[in-house]
Amino acid sequence: VIWCLIIFSAARSSVDSNLDDICKLLRSTGFSSQPGAKRPASYPDSYFQRVPISATFISMVIGRLRSDDIYNQVSAYPLPEHRSTALANQAAMLYVCLFFSPSILHTQQAKMREIVDKYFPDNWVISIYMGITVNLVEAWEPYKAAKTALNYTLDSANIKEQATRYAASLESQRSQVQQRLKEGFLREEIILDHIPKLLNCLRDCNVAIRWLMLHSAESAYDLNNKRLRQVRDQVLSDSKYKPKILFQLLLDTAQFEFMLKEMFKQMLSEKQLKWESYKKEGSERMTELAEVFSGVKPLTRVEKNENLQAWFREISKQIESLNYEDSTAAGRKTAQLIQALIEVQEFHQLESNLQVCQFLADTRKFLHQMIRTINIKEEVLITMQIVGDLSYAWQIIDSFTSIMQESIRVSPPMVTKLRATFLKLASALDLPLLRINQANSADLLSVSQFYSGELVAYVRKVLQIIPESMFTSLAKIIKLQIHDIMEVPTRLDKDKLKDYSQLGARYEVAKLTHDISIFTEGILMMKTTLVGIIKVDPKQLLEDGIRKELVKRVAYALHKGLIFNPKAKPSELMPKLKEMAATMDGFYRSFEYIQDYVSIYGLKIWQEEVSRIINYNVEQECNSFLRTKIQDWQSVHQSTHIPIPKFASVDESATFIGRLCREILRITDPKVTCYMDQMNTWYDLKSHQEVTNNRVFSEIQNTLGTFGLNGLDRLLCFMIVKELQNFLTMLQKTILRDKAAVDVFKAMVAAVNPVQGIVANSTKVYTSAVAKSQKIWGSYLESIMKVGQMQILRQQIANELNFSCKFDSKHLGAALENLNKSLLADIEAHYQDPTFPYPKEDNTLLYEITAYLEAAGIHNPLNKIYITTKRLPYFPIINFLFVIAQLPKLQYSKNQGMTCRKATDPVDWLPLVLGMLTLLKQFHSRYTQQFLALIGQFIRSIMEQCTSQKIPDMPSDVVGALMFLEDYVKYTKLSRKVVEAHVPSLIFDEFRTIL
Repeated sequence: VIWCLIIFSAARSSVDSNLDDICKLLRSTGFSSQPGAKRPASYPDSYFQRVPISATFISMVIGRLRSDDIYNQVSAYPLPEHRSTALANQAAMLYVCLFFSPSILHTQQAKMREIVDKYFPDNWVISIYMGITVNLVEAWEPYKAAKTALNYTLDSANIKEQATRYAASLESQRSQVQQRLKEGFLREEIILDHIPKLLNCLRDCNVAIRWLMLHSAESAYDLNNKRLRQVRDQVLSDSKYKPKILFQLLLDTAQFEFMLKEMFKQMLSEKQLKWESYKKEGSERMTELAEVFSGVKPLTRVEKNENLQAWFREISKQIESLNYEDSTAAGRKTAQLIQALIEVQEFHQLESNLQVCQFLADTRKFLHQMIRTINIKEEVLITMQIVGDLSYAWQIIDSFTSIMQESIRVSPPMVTKLRATFLKLASALDLPLLRINQANSADLLSVSQFYSGELVAYVRKVLQIIPESMFTSLAKIIKLQIHDIMEVPTRLDKDKLKDYSQLGARYEVAKLTHDISIFTEGILMMKTTLVGIIKVDPKQLLEDGIRKELVKRVAYALHKGLIFNPKAKPSELMPKLKEMAATMDGFYRSFEYIQDYVSIYGLKIWQEEVSRIINYNVEQECNSFLRTKIQDWQSVHQSTHIPIPKFASVDESATFIGRLCREILRITDPKVTCYMDQMNTWYDLKSHQEVTNNRVFSEIQNTLGTFGLNGLDRLLCFMIVKELQNFLTMLQKTILRDKAAVDVFKAMVAAVNPVQGIVANSTKVYTSAVAKSQKIWGSYLESIMKVGQMQILRQQIANELNFSCKFDSKHLGAALENLNKSLLADIEAHYQDPTFPYPKEDNTLLYEITAYLEAAGIHNPLNKIYITTKRLPYFPIINFLFVIAQLPKLQYSKNQGMTCRKATDPVDWLPLVLGMLTLLKQFHSRYTQQFLALIGQFIRSIMEQCTSQKIPDMPSDVVGALMFLEDYVKYTKLSRKVVEAHVPSLIFDEFRTIL
């Protein structure tokens, strides 16, 4: 409403404007549809008076609605007791129009009595549009004349009379409809002979269903209102209301209606063809008889009779002359011909000749069939459509959902009857579309799509009980297969055969499997059905239902199974992953087992839905790192028909994938663990016990598959980006604004220039600079090590993905590697010679191949550019000082490499190296060159000082710096010449003797 006002105010013309009228119309009335909410005074008549309408026009409309059958419905309901049902649509319109003339409701008792006697003598709950119900007891409470007039209808004796009448009708019609639904009852001749009776049966059923559904619906009564509660209780008591019996009649009526319609449509389509066929047969019979009485055609004991010969020829011509187009005249003439044939048989004493009698009987039969056939009219179908309207139950039907589902669970073939009920409910679509269609509006398709979609969604909701029941049986099967039934060995001793037979358990599995196949058969019996304008394929419906149930159960299992206690020691990570892997394997095995019995592609569905669940959860987890969030309706992984459930967060993570990622980061935290690259293992800094190793990623692969590892990798990317952004913010807003720190950097720049030279009195210069800048390195170290830690995890994930790809899909892995190499070779060739081709901007090849390569683990996380950066002052110097400030905290060990000196002052070597490498990778390569030059100058300067002071051993800081350069070259895969340009090979040779 606010947006409407803003738009209108923006478009308002200074000359004349409707804005004030629009504001007046849209102003709040104070009405609330919440249960128990009180209706505002003079609502809704005061609301309708906001737009003045001619009193004469309103009076004329109400007058027509009071007196005439404007929708021509009475012809479809000829019985007087059905009159209120026939005029129900008109009554709903009159109910609304009366609020435009509230004086009638308040004071004009005679008019209100007339209206109630005509429209509401036996009903007080009405449907005004698409299942929106109104209880007149409550709606007319503030209006004296209306309330008084309705009291006659609400008299307890009248309520009892109506309730018992419709209850009796329910019982009698139930047995009649069930009798007519028996196999072989509905035949063409029965239908043709008993059209009025069958239509009467349909009328009685539909009227009884309508009254009982509307007047027993809980939604139609405010149970806080004592009067309404008493009325409803009396209706339920006097009608002995049983929702299951009412629903059974609805099912049977819908099925009967559907079968009758289908047969009638077929007869209507074949009407002319059959009529012409009967006419031809009758005419030919008469011609043959004429020939018999001519004496030419021999027939036993038939004498020549020229009069009869001429008469039969004339009858043949008369039959031939019957005109299909003029059905009334043809029907009348056919009846006369039948009478003439009866008379000729009597007057000319032809009964004695059985063959002539047979000819005459056959002809009369054909003529009778012609009369029957000519009476097949489209008006019957129109009447069935009017009588079978179920639009009043558009919302009430939902209260029968549990009964429908229980019926299907007990008897899956019930779905065939439900199909007819859904088609009956689809007839409600005619109501909103009628006027749109008459106006030739372009909205016809969109409105049809909306209501058809709503109905299909309801069909899915009801039929979801089938996949639910299947999965319940599946869970029992898997439990029996895993825990009870022993696997039969390849070779088996004869005396142990009885032990392995386990007949009881195997019988139970067979019984459960049979139940599953019965459920499948039930839904597949539905056949392809057009619901509104949407075609519903039962096989697709079954598959969607199975997918939905699978998604619901797997998503719930992942949510519940991957919740970790951060205080648990040792970590719950591996036990929970193993437990989750067993659960997922159970789901997988169940799908493998079920697929042949329900005729679905189990593996395909499993992979598609599990990948969708994981990718959706990764997307939701990554939303916390995005400014513009991806909403559910924007997500390519979310679906309307097969929704992935969202669960409330249990910690800072939004989903299970976030909890898993943060648990791995917690237990591998560089502040409490030390990573040994040679062992691919993390050890506790204090106890030196193993915390975890690369097997954790194999376990994740077993639990979540390739999609899970890939999703974890993507989430780590977002975390690295966030950490680097936070780091740069901290650097720019804290360190580079600290005057003391900047002074140290300036002094250091002056001291080390030129970088190719040696720093005089190097130990003092470096030590002094490190000491003065010591306070800024705490948060710096934390960020660098976090980035390094996540890069190690990304490397481990890439290794696991690559191993899995080569093991499970070696051809795909080889093809991707070769394609990647070919593309890189082509791109390199293009940069050397621009005449060679290069993918154009609109070519998605590079983008698409990257996704495949990352999924197969064919990439190096250390070479990625995570963020865009600007030039920063003193950046190489800051990083250089940071690295040499950390070297005293580390020591070299031949067995373990670089390790932390003190557990109280933790620095983990590899996260430090990889974090620094990643940070430098985000900036221009000249920063890396300057940084490496500073490290090289540091090594040369310290070694020069040691040589001059005749210190034989290589200082530990120099060992650390050389180790840093060695690892830097190793992980960046750079040429050794890059570092040897800054550090003489002689120093490296001496360094290797220490190693």
